[in-house]
Amino acid sequence: MTLKKILCVVLGLAVCVSMTGCGNQNKGRTEDGRIAISTSGWPDPDSPNYPKAQEREQGFEEANPDVDLTGDTWTFNLQTFYPKAESGTLPTIYRCNFTEIQRIIDGEYAADITDVLKKRGYEGKFTKKVEDVISKDGRIYSFPMSTYILGLAVNMDLFKAAGLVDADGTPKQPKDWFELAEFAKQIKEKTGKDGFVMPTMNNAGGWIFTVIAWSFGAEFMKQDEDGKWIATFDSPECAEALQFIKDLKWKYDVFPQNTLIDNNGTAEYLATGKAAMMLASGTVGTQMATYSINPDSLGMMAIPAGPKRYVTLLGGDTRAIRDDATEEQIDACIRFLEYTGNGYDIDESGKKALEDTMQQNKEHGAVIGIRSLSPWNEESAKQKFQNELIEKYANVSPNNVRLYNEFLDDEDVEVQPEEPICAQDLYGVLDNCIQNVLGDKNADCAELLKKANSDFQTNFLNNF
Repeated sequence: MTLKKILCVVLGLAVCVSMTGCGNQNKGRTEDGRIAISTSGWPDPDSPNYPKAQEREQGFEEANPDVDLTGDTWTFNLQTFYPKAESGTLPTIYRCNFTEIQRIIDGEYAADITDVLKKRGYEGKFTKKVEDVISKDGRIYSFPMSTYILGLAVNMDLFKAAGLVDADGTPKQPKDWFELAEFAKQIKEKTGKDGFVMPTMNNAGGWIFTVIAWSFGAEFMKQDEDGKWIATFDSPECAEALQFIKDLKWKYDVFPQNTLIDNNGTAEYLATGKAAMMLASGTVGTQMATYSINPDSLGMMAIPAGPKRYVTLLGGDTRAIRDDATEEQIDACIRFLEYTGNGYDIDESGKKALEDTMQQNKEHGAVIGIRSLSPWNEESAKQKFQNELIEKYANVSPNNVRLYNEFLDDEDVEVQPEEPICAQDLYGVLDNCIQNVLGDKNADCAELLKKANSDFQTNFLNNF
C-alpha cells in the first residue's frame, strides 16, 4: 500500500459517512442499489445557473434510472486538490487542466478508464495529440471536454483606426513576432493606445511566454537516460525570446505602463480598447462577455511565426475520475458526460445541453463565431453539431474571425502541448523573469534565465 493509500484510509475515516467518502465510494452504490456518482463544479443554490443544473440532474437520472447523481460545488485548484485527494473526498468525477493531468496520473489520483471507453466505442476517436496528453503507457486516464490552441485576438476598432484592416473587413495578419511589434508601434502612433498586452502574473505570463519561446527555438526541459528531468531554458534561444518581450516595453513602447497584469486584466485591456492585441484561445469570445464588448469590435487570427518555428500551444479542459471508482461508476460518469453533450457522438439531450449553453453565453454578451479545436477526429457528430450552432448563433462578422477559424485546420503550424511536468511551477518562475525585464530596462535576460533555470531545477524538478 502506498503512502497515499494509507493517508486516504486514515484521513478518510472521518468523512466516510458522506456520499463522497471512501467507504461509500468504494462500495459504489446507494442504499437503494443505484450507482452513486458525484461531479465537481456544481453551482451554489443561490446561483442563477442552479435551476438549469438541477434540471440537467433530473433529466440525466430519468434517462439513467440506475444512477444517483450528486452535485459537488468544489472546483479544481491546486491548493485544495491534494488534501481532498489524500483524504478520499474528491467527487467521483472532477475537472482539471491539461497541465495537471500527468501529475494527477502519477500520483494515482485518476482511474484508468481505457476499458470502459473501449466498451463505449471510443477507441480511435481522440486526436493523437490529445490522446497523448490524457494517457500514460498506452492507458487513458481522463476524458477531454474541450481543447484549444492559442491565436492572436485583436481590437478591431484600433486596427481600423491604424489602417490595419483589408477592404473586406479582415484584419491584417502579422506574419511573425517582429511584424507584430511593428503593427503594435503603428497602432500606438495612430491611436495613442497600447499595441500589445500580455499577462505577467499568477502563472499566466509564463504560460504565454512558453509558446513565444518555443517559436524562437527554446526548450524548457528534457528527460535524461535515467528518467531525471533537466531544466534547459538557460539558453540563447530563450534569452532572445525574453529580449523580444523586453523590447515591446523599452524599444517599441507598445506595452501598458502598468506591467502587473493578470489574465482577466489583459482581456479588459483588449475589450475596452486600451490595447490592440493579445494572445488568446478561441474561448476569448466568452471571456469578452464580462466587459460588454460590441461583438464586431473583436477579431481573431493565427498566431505569428517565430524565427525558428511556427508553433502554437495546445491546452484544454478534461475530466478525471477518482482512482477508487468502480467500473460501473466509471461507466456512469462517461454516460453523464455524454448526456451533457461532451461525447464523440451526440443525442438529443446532448444537443439540447449544448444549445442551451450557446444561448446562455450569447444572452450574457459573449462573442459567438469563433470555432474551437476539437479533441475528436474529423468524423465526430458532436463537433459537427457544435460548428452548426456557432454559425446559427454567430453575432460577429465572419471576416473578423476567419483567419483564426482557418488557422485551426492549418497543417503547417506545429501544435505542442504544455510542458510535461511542473508546468504551473515553471510558469511562476517565468513570471518573475517577465516582470523583471518589463520593470527594468537594464535587466540582463541571460542572467535572469540562468538563475530561473537553476531555481526551477532545484525547487521543482529535483523533487519530482
